[in-house]
Amino acid sequence: MRASRLLSLVLLLQTRGRMTAADLAAELEVSPRTVYRDVEALSGAGIPVYADRGTGGGYRLLEGYRTRLTGLTGAEAESLFLAGLPQAAAELGLGAEMAVAHLKLLAALPDDLRERAERVRSRFHLDAVGWWRAAEDTPHLATIAAGVWRQRTADIAYRRFDGTAVERTVDPLGLVLKGGGWYFLARVHPRPGARTAARADVRTFRVSRLTAAALRADSFERPADFDLARRWREWSADFERSRHTLRTRVRLTERGVELVRALASPITAAGLDDRSPGADGWCEAELLVESVPVAVSQFAAYGPHIEVLEPAELRAELAAYLRAAADRYGA
Repeated sequence: MRASRLLSLVLLLQTRGRMTAADLAAELEVSPRTVYRDVEALSGAGIPVYADRGTGGGYRLLEGYRTRLTGLTGAEAESLFLAGLPQAAAELGLGAEMAVAHLKLLAALPDDLRERAERVRSRFHLDAVGWWRAAEDTPHLATIAAGVWRQRTADIAYRRFDGTAVERTVDPLGLVLKGGGWYFLARVHPRPGARTAARADVRTFRVSRLTAAALRADSFERPADFDLARRWREWSADFERSRHTLRTRVRLTERGVELVRALASPITAAGLDDRSPGADGWCEAELLVESVPVAVSQFAAYGPHIEVLEPAELRAELAAYLRAAADRYGA
């Protein structure tokens, strides 16, 4: 365990440069005192780790020092190939580069690890697109990816969810593959004549809704505090909450409770926490849904196992929907 931690410490310093003991402790999930001991052990073993004192100080490796990553375990070699996303790499325009990188990695591995890595690649395949869905058409994905890699500003034309067409100048900061769909987070430039915002306005765009994208010659500086994974988690949570704005009060049978938990979103299903049907076989709950039209479509699927009590508009719309369906098949 300690040998693995020491190697991780060296690789952190090699890839990130100077780091404080507190930062290293947080990354390695140990105490700062353990970091001090590990640094002493590395220095004693001949690894050139130096401490810079004072404000802005920390630990660093001797300039130019590089360790060679050797001694991969079988599981580590397998995981490198299991983590590969060939389809995503191809969509980003990096399919050829990934293939070459895999060949180089295989050539560098010992025979036994090469066999295990090849076995993983031949026996596992990732298909990120959901059932009964086709892959999205993303002709401008490679352009946005190039802007992310090279830190180049882009001019884009975008079609919003409601069909509105807009044009923006953006700094692409990161790409996310979610459920088979590509999204990118970008800092939006203020439009001409608009008052500059006090802080960077980072927004999320769906790549398939781009109608045009072109990179500019000028580059940009990435915000030092921008964390793609954290910003995506925050945006995703806010997006899901923002879509569920309609509060409904319903009655459900035991089967209705099962259907909501199985078919509804986690936010909607959360209204069933600690609730179960009573002696009459029904329970009452408050469920958050996106809108009246969405609720009509969802609740109609539960058939006789749900009764809407509030709001009145939803009750009336659902009743009309079900009556129309009954009239269609009544004859």
